[in-house]
Amino acid sequence: MTLKESLNRFKKQQESAQSLLIGIASDRATATLRPAPAVTNAPAPAVKFSNDTERLQHINTIRKAPVGAQMKRVIDLMRETRLSYTPDQINQECYVDVNANKAVFESLRNNLKVSYDGKSFSYKSKHRITDKKQLLSLIRKFSEGILVIDLKDAYPNTMDDLQALKASCDIWLLSNFDSQEDIAYPKDPRLPASKVDDDLKVLFREIELPL
Repeated sequence: MTLKESLNRFKKQQESAQSLLIGIASDRATATLRPAPAVTNAPAPAVKFSNDTERLQHINTIRKAPVGAQMKRVIDLMRETRLSYTPDQINQECYVDVNANKAVFESLRNNLKVSYDGKSFSYKSKHRITDKKQLLSLIRKFSEGILVIDLKDAYPNTMDDLQALKASCDIWLLSNFDSQEDIAYPKDPRLPASKVDDDLKVLFREIELPL
């Protein structure tokens, strides 16, 4: 290859390299000037109602109820728990605002089933007994019988204990034909257990009662 041909070849290589450099520079400039993609703001989360909304509506319904309905709610609470409650505690437990409702306060204070000591309210049963032993002792004081309705709210399990005392033959539970109310009679522990003859039972069942 002659010197002239070598020079021409070198010149062409320089021109190619120059063109390549110009192209690279142009691409970089274009990339720099290209606008950044627009930032899309995420949609705002949907507004959620308070979880207390339903509870507040429930409380509002209770406080707008008639005085009798609010009293029943409080008395049921005290009868079931057998605990004493201040007005604030009643409000917390069953949402009846005794302090804000004078009619409810006075009705509770004067109710025969409610005891009020100046600070707190509690359930007041007719007979102050708390267990089966005291129940049996009370029934034995009434030889003529005692109404079950006067016993059943003495404490939560009174009716179960009455049935247990009946099953153990410590008492009789009979119905009054006039009032249709159950009466508990004491069974004298000094009397021996007796068995009624089957024939006598049949004769008794065959007796026709007047209408």
